[in-house]
Parts: sequence; C-alpha cells; structure tokens
Amino acid sequence: MRLFFATLCIAACAWGQEGTGPFAAIMEQDPGLPTHTVYRPKDLSQLKGQKLPIIAWGNGACVNNGASYRNFLTEIASFGFVAIAIGPPQAAPARGGGKQNTDKQGGGAPATKSSQLIDAINWAIAENGRKDSQYFGKIDTSKIAVMGHSCGGIQAIAVAADPRITLIGNWSGGLFSAPGGAGGLTEDVPKEQLDKIHSPVFYFSGDSSDIAFENSNDDFKRITKVPAFRAYEDGVGHGGTYNQPNGGEFAHVAVALLRWQFKNDADSGKTFLGPNCGLCRDPKWHVSKKGME
Repeated sequence: MRLFFATLCIAACAWGQEGTGPFAAIMEQDPGLPTHTVYRPKDLSQLKGQKLPIIAWGNGACVNNGASYRNFLTEIASFGFVAIAIGPPQAAPARGGGKQNTDKQGGGAPATKSSQLIDAINWAIAENGRKDSQYFGKIDTSKIAVMGHSCGGIQAIAVAADPRITLIGNWSGGLFSAPGGAGGLTEDVPKEQLDKIHSPVFYFSGDSSDIAFENSNDDFKRITKVPAFRAYEDGVGHGGTYNQPNGGEFAHVAVALLRWQFKNDADSGKTFLGPNCGLCRDPKWHVSKKGME
C-alpha cells in the first residue's frame, strides 16, 4: 500500500506542485475511498498536534476526476487541511485558466452526485477515529467545509443542510431559478435550498463574462439567515484561476478564508472583514456582505 501512495506522490511531484504553505502537500487515492482523491500534507508527523480541518470538494461540470483541481487543492492542503475531491485521480488538467467555459461536456446526467461530498465527510470522520489510520486523531471533525466550482458549487449547496457543515465556499456555482436550467448537466437544486443553509457562505466568481455571475448574485440576494459574502474578480471568467501555478488568485483567497474560519488566523480574516478589507481595497475585486463586518 505504501508503494501505491508513493507512486501517486511521484505523479503529483512531477507536476511540480506541492503548495506554498508550511506543509509540502501530495495528492493520493486512498484505498478506503477509491471514488475520491485526497490532498493532504505529505508528512503528517510535521503537524505536531495541529489537526486537519476537512474540505469536501465538488468539481466543475461534475466531472468524475479528482485531479481536475490539483493545483488549487494542493495549495489548500499545504496550509494544513485535508481536501477530498470527488472522483479518482485521472489525467492532469490543462494549464492556464481564464475566461473559457470549463463546464461543457457531452449530454446526459451529471457524472457525479452531491451525496459524494457527504461520502468524503463520512470517510474523513471515520479515519480520524480508526486506530490503524494514518489520520487517527489528526483530523478536526468540528471544522468541515463543502466547496466546489460551478456544478460542484451547486453540489455544495445541495448538501448544505447537513448539520456537521460549518462553512460553504461556492465558486461560480449559483443555483438556477427554473428546474432543468442547466440542461440536465447538474442536479436540480431549487432556490428554496438556500433557506436550509445554516453556516456562513461565501460566493466567489469571475466577472460578468462568467456564466454563473447572475445566478451567484441572485443566490446572494436570497440568503438572509446566515452571514454571506459575495465577491467577483475583474478579468476572470468561468474558468477561474484553479489550474494556474498553485491555484492562482482564487487559491490565495480560498486559503485566506479557510485559515480565518478554521485556524483563527486574524490576519487572514482581514482579507474579508471591515469596510477596508483586503479584497475591498483591491481594485480588481468587487465585494458585498451580509451579516458580517
């Protein structure tokens, strides 16, 4: 089994991405969860008492490929998180990012389901309590985020009512107002699902060229019961920056969010808090907030 892990580490390292955080990170497929891909610090002994919050990730286009957001998720893991993407690791994603629509695929039903985010959470919690697991006692099961891009963001909203979830990150994944609005490429998640959100929710996207721009704005307007944050970046489209080196600007924002929410990092919180927050002062970003400073 160690040989299997090492082989996947070599594949990840050959891609040249271990993250910029304090823990060099790897991508691997755990035999206990072969339907997903796990991103974690390479040397868990370096945690020295720190525990790994859980990030369950849904891919754009609901693709069944846990390597699709490799650079982005490796960057997150390098700051002391375990990120679990739907789908086994397959071919490396294309380099770049930008305004292209990454959600085009052949017709038919979505390749993955929102319930697989719950599978990821259940697996991580079980591994934390399993004595023979490399994660035994190393996962913080009280800090669980569901996040995703586009179709994956819709999947995150679909499971938002799970009481264990403490944070939602939606990246260009606004819900459709009418059933079947995505032509069957995503699950039909009604706008009423937004009323079931019980944790802080953060919406990020590209500018008005992003096909999810208006849907994300509409979601944000409808959310009234929990703290909500909405930000979009000029010059970026639906493709985001996920496949840029170390995940690009979106990964930088995601890491700041997770460090603030899950590691009580006050400096990271300044990216989002106050009228002069870091994103508020950045001319490329446009920010709206509800229920927070």
